[in-house]
Amino acid sequence: MTGTLTYAYAVARDADGTLTEALSKLSGVSDAPVHLVRAREGRDLVVVVSPVPERDFQEAALQVHLEDLDWLESVARSHHRVIEALAARTTVLPLRLATVYLDDERVRVMLCSRHEAFDRRLTDLAAQVEWGVKLYVETAASTESPEDGPSQPGFGPGRAYLSHRRAQRHAREDIYRDAERAAARVEDAARTRAVDRVQHRPQQGELARGPGVNVVNDAYLVPVHQAEEFRANVVRAADGIPGVRIEVTGPWPPYSFAAEVEPLKGAVP
Repeated sequence: MTGTLTYAYAVARDADGTLTEALSKLSGVSDAPVHLVRAREGRDLVVVVSPVPERDFQEAALQVHLEDLDWLESVARSHHRVIEALAARTTVLPLRLATVYLDDERVRVMLCSRHEAFDRRLTDLAAQVEWGVKLYVETAASTESPEDGPSQPGFGPGRAYLSHRRAQRHAREDIYRDAERAAARVEDAARTRAVDRVQHRPQQGELARGPGVNVVNDAYLVPVHQAEEFRANVVRAADGIPGVRIEVTGPWPPYSFAAEVEPLKGAVP
């Protein structure tokens, strides 16, 4: 396969017509230059796109690539680089990673058909940023092996083992009770600044980085002018609660709050 497909990054506003020049030196996935697809003259909504090799992004090949974490990370970095550049200049509605169309004309048709929905959502997201909030339970003490536990005078091996396991269970229960308390505090602190919230599935395996078990993985939509207050309040929410770690990331473009108008019609496959 030697042809190309059209990779769509985001829908954005180009009210003053300056995005083309602003993005002229920006490359996207596969190091291809990005460009704009506009619905029609006189409309300020655009889709930011770039050509990608058909051999990598047609349905069968893409399914294989999505299992390759190195390839996926490379695409995700390029995807995010384009969206960050857009978000620095205008309100942006990020599209899902690896949203691909047969050609620019299919993108144009999609934009025309969803123009009103995109317009409303971009208005809702204006001057808002996303913050990620993850809560981790530090479980090192509760996961030590029974052999690591202290010996107990007067206990045989069987009773000592059961006693140690019981202590482990109680410690684990205490940690998760503390985690629930911290999560409630975080939610209360976030609510004072955030206008919306999305609860993602906790991360596991290779996606879970750092010590502890991820038990909360939320995204909050926060007005730009309240972003730093939001971060400070959330970070303080777990003060004095042992065994719990809070990780706050951002501000990001509103990735988690664009799904409700994400286009599927006309996309590959």
